Parts: sequence; structure tokens; C-alpha cells
Amino acid sequence: MSQSRGVVGFCARVAEEKWFHGVSAGVILLNAVILGVETYPRAVAQFGGALHVVDSLCLAFFTLEVAIRLTACGRRPMEYFRSPWNVFDLLIVVSAMIPGVRENVTLLRLFRLARVLRVIRIFPTMRIIVHAVWRSIPGTTSLAVLGVILLYVYGMLAWMLFGAQLPEKYGSIGRATLSMFYLMLFDDLSGTISEGMALSRWTLLFFISFVLLGGFLMVNILLGVVLSSLDEARVIESEDDANHAAAAHAAAPAGASGASGAEPAQLGEPVSARIAALKHAIGELEAELHRGLPVPEPREGEGSHGRAGVGVG
Repeated sequence: MSQSRGVVGFCARVAEEKWFHGVSAGVILLNAVILGVETYPRAVAQFGGALHVVDSLCLAFFTLEVAIRLTACGRRPMEYFRSPWNVFDLLIVVSAMIPGVRENVTLLRLFRLARVLRVIRIFPTMRIIVHAVWRSIPGTTSLAVLGVILLYVYGMLAWMLFGAQLPEKYGSIGRATLSMFYLMLFDDLSGTISEGMALSRWTLLFFISFVLLGGFLMVNILLGVVLSSLDEARVIESEDDANHAAAAHAAAPAGASGASGAEPAQLGEPVSARIAALKHAIGELEAELHRGLPVPEPREGEGSHGRAGVGVG
């Protein structure tokens, strides 16, 4: 039991070490380099065996990493699956061991490519950005719907205004909407406005209003949504780090606790050991006090004889 507690505590400490994260990032980057080298037929012909060995070593390290993180959870293995990154890591590792995937070169290469995404979990700033993008999806979706409506309305107006004179750009609702989308991206802005003003100077109001609404207002709203989600992601990431640190601190004692009668000194934590030692010392003192042994007093005759001897001397 003590050995299992030691293994859980060791894995919990290793999983939180910076050097372990650094090694993991290095292996992920090495895996990415191998994928890039395999795109050159000459390199595969010369170093195909070595590349396969290195890829197998990378997979072995990823498997070891998953085992360490899973072991660190102790007797609460479901704690491992609470993190989406842990689930992603497990899927990437297991997928490479499935017989149907190993024989399919395309699927295997896709899963190997997905390993590169694991570097996101190592760097907190990347995790914050990914969380921000994920949390901004609802607001971005609403903004995208509004943008589609705006493009459709202005595309219909452009077809009505310029469909007959400029059919190559505005001859149908599809062409008109696509041309307005390019205009929203400021693609050939001056040329598009010049073509419209050649027909009528009043078209300048049409293009300016669309550029202000679609090019500036929509983009600024999108930036506001993303920045707001970024702030929320920072707060959530800090809370997750605090909760993860607390769980890691309690993982070894909680996951490795044996029977209910286990002594507190065997928890493996220094503070718990000190508390147990203090309790044991206090218990011994209380036992000595409860014994109530009287302290022997000198007899009256022996005391006077001693005093007389002192006087004679």
C-alpha cells in the first residue's frame, strides 16, 4: 500500500514539473518535424527506417505521459477525464493502436498530425486563446447571421442598381452578394467605387454606407466579442489552474489512502506526518498523566537525620 501511495505521489509531482512539460513539447515538435520530412520521397527512401523508429518512440512517450497523468489521479481515475485535453491526448494515443487505423496510411497520418495540437495544452497563453475562441462562438455565430443578412440586403440593392449596367459583377443575386463580400474585405475598393460613380455620383452613398456597416462596424463588433471572451477565458483559466493545483496536492493522499484504520503518519505528506507525530506525543503525555503515579516523599526520620548530619559537618 505504501508503494502504491509513493507511485501516485511521484506521478503527481512529475505531471506538474516544468521539465516534464518541456520534454513533452520537444517530443511534439519532433513529431511535427518527422511529419514534414516524410513529405520528401528522397528522405523517406534514405531514412525511412529511422523515421519509423523515432515516430514509434514519440508514440511510446505519449503513451507514458498518459499513463503518468492517469496514475497521478490515484483511486479517482475519473478525475483524469474531467479535462478535455486529457481526453484528447488519450484519443490520439489510442487511435494509433487501433488495427484499422494502423493499416490506413491517411487516417494514421491525420492522427499523427493531430498530435501537434497537443502543444496547446502545454502553453497557458495558447490555452487561453483556444478557450476564448471557443467561448466566442455563440456571439460570432450571431454576428455571422447578421453579416449574411447585411450582405443579402446590399446584394439585392446592388443587383437593382447595377445589374443591367454591370452584369459581370451584379447580374444575379449570387454575383452581387459575392461582389459585396469582396467589398467588405476591402478588395479593389477604389475600383468598385469608381465603377459605381461612373454610373451615378449618388452610388457613393451606397458604397460608403456598406463599407461603414460591413467593413468597420462588423469588424469592430467581432473584435469586441473576441476580446470579451478572452477576458472570460483568462478568469476561467486561472480558476482551473487553482483547482488543478488543489486537486494535485490532494491527489496522492486521497487516491492512495488505504483502509479506514490507516495511521495519519502514513499519508506521505510532511505536514500530515508532523501532525500525527504531535498527536502521538500528546497521547503519551496524557497516558502518563492518567497513570497518576505519586512522587515519593522522604520520611520524617530520614529528613531529620539528614539535617543533623549536615549540622555536624
